[in-house]
Amino acid sequence: MTVLPDVLAPSLAVVFCGSAVGSKSAELGAYYAGLGNRFWPMLHRTGLTPRLVSPHEYASVTAYGIGLTDLAKHVSGADSSLPRQADDPSRLRATITTYRPRVVAFNGKRAACVVLGHRPAVGRQPERIGASVVFVLPSTSGAARRWWDEGPWFELAAFVRRSVA
Repeated sequence: MTVLPDVLAPSLAVVFCGSAVGSKSAELGAYYAGLGNRFWPMLHRTGLTPRLVSPHEYASVTAYGIGLTDLAKHVSGADSSLPRQADDPSRLRATITTYRPRVVAFNGKRAACVVLGHRPAVGRQPERIGASVVFVLPSTSGAARRWWDEGPWFELAAFVRRSVA
């Protein structure tokens, strides 16, 4: 059973991909719902959404050209606790190829490592998934606060604005 459904539509500006839904998000039934998670505030700060969207409004993000998915759809928890056999990079690649967002943005390095097959630096990547440009962003999870850098989030937002114009 899927923990949270994908939020997708054809030709979105950006689809965000995490490793898996966090424990608090699974409990509350909403993406990026953990108290210390910076995801929703960063969407607003970078201008990707015109207002602060709450986690419980997650299904509405396609109206802003945004989609949501995860590498592992049937488990939840912290990256360090996820069973590797739950990862489904083939499903993710097929989903991105089918929906064709302009950008797929990995929220954290773990999912990007699995899908790309190497440990990438943050920022825009030389690879594409189908026609989609790939970005790797610092994780918005409160558990990743030590490595936080909002710069790549603003870089992504600027790229999305340029690609829409």
